[in-house]
Amino acid sequence: MKILGISCYYHDSAAALIADGDIKSAVQEERFTRKKHDASFPVNSIRYCLQTSGLKGRELDAVVFYEKPLIKFERLLESYLAFAPKGIKSFMMAMAAFTKQKLWIASDIRRELDFKKEISYVPHHLSHAASAFFPSPFGKAVILTADGVGEWTTTSICSGQDNQIQMLKEIKFPDSLGLLYSAFTYYTGFKVNSGEYKVMGLAPYGEPKYVQLILDNLIDVKDDGSFRLNQDYFNYISGLSMTSDKFHRLFDGPPRKAESKLTAKEMDLARSVQDVTEMIMERIVAHAMKLTGYNKVCLAGGVALNCVANGKLVKNYR
Repeated sequence: MKILGISCYYHDSAAALIADGDIKSAVQEERFTRKKHDASFPVNSIRYCLQTSGLKGRELDAVVFYEKPLIKFERLLESYLAFAPKGIKSFMMAMAAFTKQKLWIASDIRRELDFKKEISYVPHHLSHAASAFFPSPFGKAVILTADGVGEWTTTSICSGQDNQIQMLKEIKFPDSLGLLYSAFTYYTGFKVNSGEYKVMGLAPYGEPKYVQLILDNLIDVKDDGSFRLNQDYFNYISGLSMTSDKFHRLFDGPPRKAESKLTAKEMDLARSVQDVTEMIMERIVAHAMKLTGYNKVCLAGGVALNCVANGKLVKNYR
């Protein structure tokens, strides 16, 4: 069976070809366009995957998109209606991008591939979970996915066994560990969905001075790692920025301007949010292992790109 997977219209567009259970090719669009984090329809990636296997689009058995656009569209509408008329600018920007791109993904795929069969849409977090578990050496494992947001889910625990994945628990938008980290990425002067690794790299130079302030005001964390964010401090639901004026007052000033000099404050903020992230990840993993009885763990999603947190999990659970 020949399956083409496609992701696009958010960041890091890509395509992957699987034949009879084996990954034959996988590539990001930025490798061809030389545009970092290219989000466009991955026409070059698709052509590369097909050409390297000597296939035509019509010869594919299935084409799969990495999330369910209509459910994400529902979230955008519901989120706006909950805050209307506040956030009209961000809503209009999101709707413009959505109606021009993701709602027409099927047309884009058929135009490029000459593919007549039904296109499959997989839930965002299930796509993440599959990308971690199926290539792993484990017959069964806990799968923890944490990112900004999929359709609604921001953090999920799944169990994987053989060729099956089952969702066990999830945390939904607007509560998001990925968006918490991105809020500090924004506040420390880096680009969201791009500069998070800089915050992680900055963390060792700072002290965890703000950990308790974060836990007392921004996020309520339970013993099992589940959490809720205090939305009074954030602006990502209805605004054009990640953080609110209340956030700025809490940390004694506006966000750092991009490319301006880094100070001890940014280093301490980075260290603090890194420590909070590591604590939450460790609690969730411990809970997930207890929940399933499995002693193998797969990590997926943008938060799982935090290799420092991953390294501590390996050290503590090896």
